[in-house]
Amino acid sequence: MINSSDSVLITNLTVSVYTVPTDHPEADGTIEWRSTTMVLVELEAGNKKGLGYSYAHAATAQVITGILRDLVIGRDVMQLPGITQSMIRAIRNNGYSGISMMAVSAVDNALWDLKAKILELPLVSLLGKVKNEMLLYGSGGFTTYGDAQLATQFNNWQAQGIQYLKMKIGTHPEDDVRRVRAARKAIGDNAELYVDANGAYNAKQAIRKAQEFADADVTWFEEPVPSDDLNGLVYIREHMPAQTAVAAGEYGYTLPYFQSMLQAKAVDVLQGDATRCGGISGFLKAGYLCEAYQVPYSSHCAPAIHLHAALALPSFFIAEYFHDHERIERMFFDGNPIPENGVLKPDMQRPGLGLELKKKDAEKYKIH
Repeated sequence: MINSSDSVLITNLTVSVYTVPTDHPEADGTIEWRSTTMVLVELEAGNKKGLGYSYAHAATAQVITGILRDLVIGRDVMQLPGITQSMIRAIRNNGYSGISMMAVSAVDNALWDLKAKILELPLVSLLGKVKNEMLLYGSGGFTTYGDAQLATQFNNWQAQGIQYLKMKIGTHPEDDVRRVRAARKAIGDNAELYVDANGAYNAKQAIRKAQEFADADVTWFEEPVPSDDLNGLVYIREHMPAQTAVAAGEYGYTLPYFQSMLQAKAVDVLQGDATRCGGISGFLKAGYLCEAYQVPYSSHCAPAIHLHAALALPSFFIAEYFHDHERIERMFFDGNPIPENGVLKPDMQRPGLGLELKKKDAEKYKIH
């Protein structure tokens, strides 16, 4: 067994791009889509292979092969922070956000998986576990769904013990209240109902909607305005019904972004995404900021990537079990965690993230 003090040089990096059609047309308050793209990185070192990914545009792969690959191959995976820092420096002229940071994130995620596999440890054991399970909220309820389809999706999650359920709003504001009330009727009184506007409203519209949702007991209002509108988020949070938490942050790419959101007291729950914010390395740092500010932390999408890191954070509250991503991760990976009683638990017998790519199953979706 290799010790953490031994040098283990990375010998290869490959990138694959997969595009998976949605099972139904999907939309939220600001966009619609019919497919999801995964950019997957595989790293090799010490006769082990690690994987990481981001849900990002296919162009992300070009950043990885054109800018990042030469900074990774030949480096010691045991010195992981230095590798990630060199990648972040290298994307400076392309901007520390968007596709560039998603590329860094995919590689960083693979680095953590590889390091833990070389050490023959589950990633959560390498990071240090403070929780045994990751609480989930089911996330879907797209604005393209009719009431019956939304009810079926939510009831299926309830059958897995998931009692926190989120729906999209904002495409047709005039119909939002009726849809939210229909969702509440479908899930009963014992489940928590979340809504996500994806920045579709202005501040006063969002406050008015929150007041109208009160009789459906909505307890989470995500991105009522765009996440960059800190003044709007602060104003909304100050005028929100007492039972409703304001959540945002999923489009954060850098630590200063999260710092400014927390410092402004713009959210009740901060969201981070390891496929965007510099990988597991950045996700952990944002979680430590939440601990310092005493604000609950939530992961955005990609549940299989977030499981181990979430369990290493005292600030962590709940994870998004997003329909598109949990579907793809179930299709693509052996070892993909399955909800039990509304939570995910890591398989402590599997090293790293616990995931192995099912190449034959994924191959038909490969575009690069």
